[in-house]
Amino acid sequence: MPPQEQADLWMALRDRMHVDWHELTLQEKKAAYWIAFGPHGPRSLPPPGEGWRIFNLTMLGVGISFVLFLLIRSQARPAPGTMNKEYQEMTNEYLKAQNTEPISGVSSEGYKGKGQVQSGPKQKTKE
Repeated sequence: MPPQEQADLWMALRDRMHVDWHELTLQEKKAAYWIAFGPHGPRSLPPPGEGWRIFNLTMLGVGISFVLFLLIRSQARPAPGTMNKEYQEMTNEYLKAQNTEPISGVSSEGYKGKGQVQSGPKQKTKE
């Protein structure tokens, strides 16, 4: 239907809706409902394949992020010497000797946590 004809029909229907709704025909009620709540404008259905396009672009973004992460990680320096289990256990012993956090920390009575230990054992260097 051409836009001019649509506008004329809408104006006629709008004028008709100002009267008592019981006087409207079933066809006019259906047309008024469709104009108000039909699948057009912001309520229109998405075009076919839009969901897959969004999914593919999201996966592309995740893939690029992963490649960027690996590239940056490959250029990083090795972990510092303090990131091994032996050093962190020595830190725990030092904290106990200094009586650090005597209420709830490593120095408290009956402490059962790991303290500063968060890494695995020191890796052997290849010589």
